Amino acid sequence: MSERLEDIAQAMVADGKGILAADESTGTIKKRFDSIGVESTEDNRRDYREMLFRADDAMKNCISGVILFDETLRQKAADGTPLVDLIRAAGAVPGIKVDAGAKDMPGFPGEKITEGLDGLRDRLREYHGLGARFAKWRAVIDIADGIPSWGCVKANAHALARYAALCQEAGIVPIVEPEVLMDGPVAAHDADRCYQVTEWALNTVFDELFEQRVLLEGMVLKPNMVISGKNASRQASAEEVAEKTVRCLKSTVPAAVPGIAFLSGGQSDEEATRHLSLMNEMGPLPWKLTFSYGRALQAAALKAWGGKTENVAAAQSAFSHRARMNGLAAAGKWSADQEKQAA
Repeated sequence: MSERLEDIAQAMVADGKGILAADESTGTIKKRFDSIGVESTEDNRRDYREMLFRADDAMKNCISGVILFDETLRQKAADGTPLVDLIRAAGAVPGIKVDAGAKDMPGFPGEKITEGLDGLRDRLREYHGLGARFAKWRAVIDIADGIPSWGCVKANAHALARYAALCQEAGIVPIVEPEVLMDGPVAAHDADRCYQVTEWALNTVFDELFEQRVLLEGMVLKPNMVISGKNASRQASAEEVAEKTVRCLKSTVPAAVPGIAFLSGGQSDEEATRHLSLMNEMGPLPWKLTFSYGRALQAAALKAWGGKTENVAAAQSAFSHRARMNGLAAAGKWSADQEKQAA
């Protein structure tokens, strides 16, 4: 694999492929396992992720990269093979989540700041040695009465840019993830309000990336789509989501960025797929549009697995189905008919 940042970034947004977010923290994976009645032990977490990484059809044909949690990056499969090597063998790029989570921002009630810059340079050097070639840092921007504030948007954008610069110094491609959340409590949080905040956040992020001298050709953006908040009195149609998202990105994201890998952000599996496909049908676009989904790729597989060895094949089939549907969406070729035929 090439070690140029630009080439790694291009591999991460390869045609018809996207990124599997398997970087759930220990607390988050415990909640997922609780939902299927499985104890969250280190071995069970290993077995679950190994099952996904050995789903050959999905991994080789639809997955360009995998975001890992620190524990997973260091784990070996049941037969002793490092999980990183399984990912590489499938032709995908191993990556690592490096932020320390979003914490309450002092002086800004209801807002969060993502921590984790202290010691990051040394951690990135170690992660590179363990095989990671890209990283992820997530900032969260909430919408409610009176927020987000300029202080919150600016602080998170600055942290994202400092993280990105440190990644590139270490030979690691940064995924820059400013997520405008969709679960705000206000009924006025419609798609237009989401558009306004997303545009503001992205413009601020790219200002900061420029000031920190981040190579745009050697990064991947992971934004939210422009969608209505869960509690909005009016929900945008799929066509409206696609149109508003593409318009917002065209007004904020430089063409030098090789690709945009969306988060699913609480959308249903099929909604996230449909929106992505509709956007790609609007091409040609200045950058690749693909996916970086966690729950929207894994939910069906997790349910099918249920922690039982005899269910591994069924779970891998469920994972492969979602990966295939999203691969089609990344090419603008998904349709509801294909969804039904493949089910």
